[in-house]
Amino acid sequence: MKNQNTLSINQKTTIRCVWEHNGNDTLLHAENFIGAFTRGKNLEVALRKMNDEIISYLNWCKRPVPEILIPEIVDEKQSDLCIADADTDVIFQTERKPITKAEYLYQKELALKSAEDFYHLYNAIPDKRKTCLAKRKTFYGQIPTTAEEMYEHTKNVNSYYWGEIGVDTDNSGTILESRKRGFELLESIDNYLDNTIYTGRFNEEWSLRKVIRRFIWHDRIHAKAMYSMALKTFKQWP
Repeated sequence: MKNQNTLSINQKTTIRCVWEHNGNDTLLHAENFIGAFTRGKNLEVALRKMNDEIISYLNWCKRPVPEILIPEIVDEKQSDLCIADADTDVIFQTERKPITKAEYLYQKELALKSAEDFYHLYNAIPDKRKTCLAKRKTFYGQIPTTAEEMYEHTKNVNSYYWGEIGVDTDNSGTILESRKRGFELLESIDNYLDNTIYTGRFNEEWSLRKVIRRFIWHDRIHAKAMYSMALKTFKQWP
C-alpha cells in the first residue's frame, strides 16, 4: 500500500488546517502538506492565502495540483507566543503517531530537498551581504535582512531541532550537509520510528514528525523572505 503522502491528489482536496494564534494573530499550518503555512493578522486573512500557498507548495514538490482546494480547520492552539513573528510551539495530533518507514523516507526526502533548494537559492543571490531591508527586532533578536544572515539563521536551527528529540549534532557544513548528518545520527538510534514524544526546552513537546515539519516550515519562511528581499534589492534579479 502506498503511503498517503505519495498518493495522487484527487481533483477535490481538503487542506487540513491547524490554527495557532495569539489573539487574532494567526499561523495557519497545513497538516496534510508538511511545512506549508500562511500567516495573517487574523484567521480570515490567513485562510485567504492558503490556496495559493498549497499550489506553490505542490509545484515545489512536483505533485499534481487539484482543481478544488478546500481549507478546513481541524485543530486549534491558543498561544501566548509572538505568533506575528512566527514563534510557534504547536504539535499536531498527527505528529504524535508512530511513523512508518515509507512515510519517514518520503518526509526525509522532502526535508533534504528543502535544504538543498534553500542552499541553491542562497547561492543564486549576487551579493549575500547587500539588502534594502531595514533592521527590526523580533522575539529571537534582530531579524535577518541579508541573504547571508538569512542563510546562517536558517542553517543554525539544525542542532536545536535535532537536539529536542535526543539527536546530538552540530551546525557545521552547509545546510544540506548538516541536515543529512542529523538524519544519519537519527537512524543509528534504535526504534526511531516509534516517534517518541519528547519534552524539550521551554517545556515544548517534540516528535520526529514535528522536527521534519519544522525544518521544512522554517526553510519555507526564510526562502520566501530571501527571494522577496532579492527582488527588491537587485533590479535585474533573477
